[in-house]
Amino acid sequence: MARDERSILLTASLMAALMIFIQSCSKPWPTGSGDVVARRAMISSAHMAASQAGLEMIKKGGNAVDAAVAAAFALSLAEPNASGLGGGGFMLIKMADEPEPVMIDYREAAPQKATPGYYYESGQDFNSKAYQGASAVGVPGMVAGLSLALKKFGTMSPVQVMEPAIRLARQGIRVSPKLQVMILDNLEKIQKHPAAAAIYLPDGLPPEPGSLLKNEDLAKVLERIAQEGPAVFYEGNLARVIVSEIQKLGGIMELDDLKNYQPKLRKPVSGTYRGYKIFSSAPPGGGTYLLELLNILEGFDLKSLGPQSDRLIHLLAEAMKMVFADQTRNSGDPDYYKIPVEILTDKNYAGKLRERIKEGVVRFDYKPLSFANSESESTSHMSVVDEHGNAAALTQSINSFFGTGIVVPGTGILLNNHMADFDSKTGSPNSVGPARRPASSIAPTIIIKDDRPFLIIGSPGATRIISAMAQIIINIVDFGFGLDEAIEAPRVHCLTKTLAIEGRISSAAVETLKSWGHSVKLYPDWDNYFGGAQGILIDPKTRRLYGAADSRRDGVAAGF
Repeated sequence: MARDERSILLTASLMAALMIFIQSCSKPWPTGSGDVVARRAMISSAHMAASQAGLEMIKKGGNAVDAAVAAAFALSLAEPNASGLGGGGFMLIKMADEPEPVMIDYREAAPQKATPGYYYESGQDFNSKAYQGASAVGVPGMVAGLSLALKKFGTMSPVQVMEPAIRLARQGIRVSPKLQVMILDNLEKIQKHPAAAAIYLPDGLPPEPGSLLKNEDLAKVLERIAQEGPAVFYEGNLARVIVSEIQKLGGIMELDDLKNYQPKLRKPVSGTYRGYKIFSSAPPGGGTYLLELLNILEGFDLKSLGPQSDRLIHLLAEAMKMVFADQTRNSGDPDYYKIPVEILTDKNYAGKLRERIKEGVVRFDYKPLSFANSESESTSHMSVVDEHGNAAALTQSINSFFGTGIVVPGTGILLNNHMADFDSKTGSPNSVGPARRPASSIAPTIIIKDDRPFLIIGSPGATRIISAMAQIIINIVDFGFGLDEAIEAPRVHCLTKTLAIEGRISSAAVETLKSWGHSVKLYPDWDNYFGGAQGILIDPKTRRLYGAADSRRDGVAAGF
């Protein structure tokens, strides 16, 4: 064969190979500068150390559930202001060989002595016992919930998955500027409790950015749980230490409250949005209201309005107010009240609400009746996907930043103040009652396309969880944003009459919204108020994984 012929054939072969490579890289969503791209596995969590802990499990042969449990325990040290052993949460798990996800509810529960007479003044209004101090502590569910997830869906032992968290608690994390600010903002709360101050106020002052934050007591507790199982937390000497400290400080929790706590397997709520199947947290979680909001928005041609436009924001605000009005009237513990999920997630019901929205006309000014008034910025989310196609979405919380501020001496465990999430008045489905779980806006979500996971997403932020998640989803589905672009885009939130608008929304749009009658409150460009989403998008064509973490917090996505 002549040299020129060989050259032509070689060139043709190279061109063919190049075309195959280009086709293999094609994808329907753009990759933003903040996206992390991987082929095999991905985790996106609220802290680099937690993401690394999860990824370590997958590299050692574990699955997505092993990784999520490892990362969740690691967050007890890495993001102590938002979650930990003294709190609870919700987890969605989609195993590759199962058609639909399952949900683990490890939400905190009220103690048996949590009667209306104890928490309501004159039988009517909340007193301070529900918000602060030892009586604000709900029975923690995190240890039980994560243990159940690992036992039922994981592949590794507790000793293996908890080792990174134990190591982290001993070696410490570097304090970020954001964590220092959160400690400063909660200085008075932390100072009240010597065991908390010893950890978070070394030398009596907030730690400097870059300094190490350690928790040796927590490391020892994690070791005991890893070796002896969750019973040590709920029935053993550790349980007695926790209850003794709560009672010493005036709380009502008893040993039987811990002993009787059980995480619950529930069926997630489900619906569709423009052909995508959506699964999210069932009551007492907030996924019902995410579906309701998306159902209302589905009837509008959002793409024609454009992202962050005044017309789109108006639709969002009016729809949000109706959804949050429904939420405050229809939320509670499903084991005690029948929550009308089927009605609230029905597309015909959404259509009737949609008809009430008029362009350029502010019609609604609802006043929430319950926990929606409590606008905590706390909570933490993570999303995980492994190389086998298993996925997990986990959101957990201690409610307010640093919860009650109470650290049980000798344990390093920071206790929640989730009793504040009950209705502030008696007579509603979410009013205080013995053993009941307070309603929540937490909504870890898994979205399916063509029977395979497409998007794993969640966020902290109380009712802003629902509004943030809806905006991220429409940014991807309606506007074709890449994942990081969708998460970082400016957000809005409207609970009652006030329309909260994050910076970067155009001043022209803001002025138009004001002229239509919206009462606007402006926030900085990237603000904690609007949550801190962590997500993974799986490209349906290439099967590549795109991870992104919200820069409003200290989140990091990591993959391989």
